[in-house]
Amino acid sequence: MPDRARRSLWADHGEPAPASAAPAAPVAARPPAPSAPSAPSASRRRLPARRRPWVVDGLAALGGIGFGVTLALGVEAESSGSLRAAGGWATAAGRLSGLAAAYLMIVVVVLVARLPPLERAIGQDRLVVWHRRLGPWPLYLLVAHGTLITIGYAQAAHDGVLHQLGRLIWTYPGILASVVAFGLLIAAGVTSYRKARARMAYETWWSVHLYTYLALFLAFSHQVHTGASFVGHPTNRMYWTALWVGTLALVVGCRVLLPLWRSLRHQVRVVGVRPEGRDTYSVLLEGRRLDRLPAAGGQFLQWRFLRRGLWWQAHPYSLSAAPDRTRLRITIKDLGDHSAALVAMAPGTRVAIEGPYGAFTADARRGDRLLLIGGGVGITPVRALLQELPVGTDVDVILRGRTRGDLVLADEVADHAGRIGGRVHELIGPRDRVPLDAEALRRLIPDVARRDIYICGPDGFSDAVIASARALGVPSDRIHVESFSL
Repeated sequence: MPDRARRSLWADHGEPAPASAAPAAPVAARPPAPSAPSAPSASRRRLPARRRPWVVDGLAALGGIGFGVTLALGVEAESSGSLRAAGGWATAAGRLSGLAAAYLMIVVVVLVARLPPLERAIGQDRLVVWHRRLGPWPLYLLVAHGTLITIGYAQAAHDGVLHQLGRLIWTYPGILASVVAFGLLIAAGVTSYRKARARMAYETWWSVHLYTYLALFLAFSHQVHTGASFVGHPTNRMYWTALWVGTLALVVGCRVLLPLWRSLRHQVRVVGVRPEGRDTYSVLLEGRRLDRLPAAGGQFLQWRFLRRGLWWQAHPYSLSAAPDRTRLRITIKDLGDHSAALVAMAPGTRVAIEGPYGAFTADARRGDRLLLIGGGVGITPVRALLQELPVGTDVDVILRGRTRGDLVLADEVADHAGRIGGRVHELIGPRDRVPLDAEALRRLIPDVARRDIYICGPDGFSDAVIASARALGVPSDRIHVESFSL
């Protein structure tokens, strides 16, 4: 795109015009640019609530107490007589594993319910990691539940296991629905494994996961109507119902009502799409009172573009500039499907928003020495985060790309780094020829071990940089990562 046209398009939307691209070089360092525009004043914007680490401890303690109470319900439902009966121990263990599985399913759902205090304290990427690690355990416990219950009932009836399984499914109330729920949960679990997830479209994965809520409803109905801990125990039933209804209210409130309210309040619309480099585009958006949206540079939102074929899909994209009163911007790479459709987005298209999310923000830092590292389109949240840093922050920025064109928004990064006296280092070339390993980090940033490090890029890139940072002695609580695989 001609430089004059690029400058005109920036000016039309009130953005600073980037300088002409510099010649590519394997490794380059940009000097500060004193003419860079100033960052928007934080005092004129509503920033996200402060991060409160104690929230994690409080919710963890509450979750542990709830788990203990749930297991106590299973123990209370048994007696010495029931345990001594044929199949008594197997049946009791099956009931206990079923209660534990149901409670852990609630925890798994709460981890990704996007509860604002929890999300701000931990970050959605870490919550998703915890969700994935904990997710298989309810499935294991459900397998144990079904197996042990079948064995216990078969022993009590002096019947074969397979014959008893058939009787349970076809003659006992609620068992068939619970089998359907188990199948839906298995489908959600299988599609969440990394290899399976990589082979399917985001929309397919998302659709499969919607059926998880149906599975949870069927599982709840099965337990409260047939569970030994609840039949004839109104107090236990009230506790269990309150737990599940509270979880439902949390999900609906955080995932439906709050996004709906913010979308109606801010009335976000597309005003243009601008090329930024090879297969990379910025979507320019406008809305009302966006300074009241509690967003910070480095965060992302779920975006739902309300046009045919896209309205039912929500995708996560990071802000590539700190918001002001009327404008937002995201910068995306054309990878096909959803992102390709955004390139042809017509001005005036309405946008529903969910968020903002993420702990990749300036208030996560432990000191005033920072190292920001962005790879490819992962540079975009780094650019927005850089815009939020106060003058006097000692910051170095490393931009990594295979070619000069892969350094998205590099000119803007240089401008904002120059505003606060920061330094920008460009690493251009194949990874095997221009590595970003521990030795390269030490050479570029000699005091790296005393800095907070912010990393954003593809998972393989981020994992390698994290390993290098740890090898150089950077504490884990000073490493801040934004993942692209939510």
